[in-house]
Amino acid sequence: MTTGTTPRQVAERWFAAFNAHDLEALLALYHEDARHFSPKLLARRPETRGWVQGKDALRDWWADAFVRLPTLRYEPTSMIAEGDAVFMEYLRHVEGEAVLRVGEVLELRDGRIAASRVYHG
Repeated sequence: MTTGTTPRQVAERWFAAFNAHDLEALLALYHEDARHFSPKLLARRPETRGWVQGKDALRDWWADAFVRLPTLRYEPTSMIAEGDAVFMEYLRHVEGEAVLRVGEVLELRDGRIAASRVYHG
């Protein structure tokens, strides 16, 4: 892990970048070959089987989300960090939609996100 970068710090930066819809700051937290799974991705792009890999695919996915959902924001409710991973729970807010409870695991390698997986409840 990079000195001074804990999983909790990465998660806090992740929330700040996501809520600012700052795509470049968000992508800077990820490794070039990072993998991401999301049930929303599976629903919108079934051919992916819910997975994307690499920053270009992440950029495409989140750029689309930020355009489609300009009011999208996440409200963190809890966080557990251990070793090179952090489990985050948050509420997904989008104007006109029901609030969605979300859990997400970020797996870090050298202080950056190597893999992430979203769970909806």
